[in-house]
Amino acid sequence: MSPTIKFLGAVGTVTGSRFIVQGKSSKVMIDCGLYQGLKELRLKNWEKFSEDPQSIDAIVISHAHLDHCGYLPKLVREGYDGPIYCTPYTAKLAAIVLRDSAKLQTEDAKYAKKKGFSKHKDPTGLYNAEEAEKAISLFHPIPFHEPFEVAKDVTVTFHRSGHILGSSFVDLTVEGKRVVFTGDIGRGNHMVLTNPDLIPKGAISALVTESTYGDRTHPKTDDSLADAINRTIKRRGNILIPAFAVDRTEIMLMTLKKLIKTKKIPNLPIYVDSPMALSALNHYRDAINSKSPEIRPELFNLSEDPFDPGTLNEATTVEASKAINDIDQPSIIISASGMATGGRVVHHLEHMLPNPNNSVLLVGYQAAGTRGQYLLSGAKTIKMYGKFVDVNAEIVQIEEFSVHADSEELIKWFRSADSTPNCVYAVHGESSSAESFANLIHNKLNWNAQVPKLDQIYELN
Repeated sequence: MSPTIKFLGAVGTVTGSRFIVQGKSSKVMIDCGLYQGLKELRLKNWEKFSEDPQSIDAIVISHAHLDHCGYLPKLVREGYDGPIYCTPYTAKLAAIVLRDSAKLQTEDAKYAKKKGFSKHKDPTGLYNAEEAEKAISLFHPIPFHEPFEVAKDVTVTFHRSGHILGSSFVDLTVEGKRVVFTGDIGRGNHMVLTNPDLIPKGAISALVTESTYGDRTHPKTDDSLADAINRTIKRRGNILIPAFAVDRTEIMLMTLKKLIKTKKIPNLPIYVDSPMALSALNHYRDAINSKSPEIRPELFNLSEDPFDPGTLNEATTVEASKAINDIDQPSIIISASGMATGGRVVHHLEHMLPNPNNSVLLVGYQAAGTRGQYLLSGAKTIKMYGKFVDVNAEIVQIEEFSVHADSEELIKWFRSADSTPNCVYAVHGESSSAESFANLIHNKLNWNAQVPKLDQIYELN
């Protein structure tokens, strides 16, 4: 029997990336992400894992976003104690992400119990800090471009994907069959990171690709961000930007600095209110200062911090976070999470949404079922902390900041392969996006492409 690939997540949705590659004598998991968004998806995180965790020989993580690594402590809770392979900066950033995830879940459970809005008598988080630390202790950092054996007859090589710091696409060979997992592929225009590596030469049995933007292309850069900020300033309001703590915060800071330097917006105070984002920011600074090969060379010899226009305030404490509510001049607040699903940004939304002078700028993908998606859809009230909050603030979608390659950018990247994959599997996208992208791959490249179903198993022929 040929080796197989099993799809345990990211099927019909953009979150919960989990795949199993199994050979005659080995079983390897690629990505171990949390489901986010709709309640029916989030509940899947609480289900018993369909595979015996102790039967898995190794886990390979493509990058540090929660939907690719956030399930690791849950798997540890269920018995996994093997190695977790990833790149060096993914190990550093994933440690931040998992610690923060455990902390938020514990805090949310305590808050739900205190306020009495949980249906459970004694609510608990999906996992705790101890389980997060156990998962982190299993990390084995491996450099890019160095093949390594993760299990018997299974070899993996990490290649740069240009999505976030440390991100990779995973080139795996099992018993002579080669599978390429894209993880999340960047756009090639990242302000900090170098372009994604091209697909290495050789026959490919299967290509497992993200399809987040598989049914569309990104808009060209425009002045919508500056316009939204200036409109809000005229109203004497504040601007809230829910932003992913890893990478999106860095990109927003660099963009805001550029807008200030070119006088497209005033030099107003900027607050970053996310301990996780600030920790990640330090790793980006470290990568620049150490001249990491992941970083664009033009950033190596700057005479000033590329993330600080001179008005950056880092809210490192709870007290500093609460004090932001008392700001008496127009300001920009950047806070995690990017889809407004949890973290300090929820407190800021609760405070700012009722005021029509304020603006909330959504600068990333908003998955179905998230507060960000509800805001985009025009919701007049949003539920948070067990109550409904009126939405009177201006809600603006700024589409130019995605660090996911769109459909055409992915097709262009696929053309770097020197052979036709036996099959392409479109995952990590809403159903319509994945189906649309599979059709586009067939029409543009004449490749066999399909959308797998949850728990479906395919032989690697």
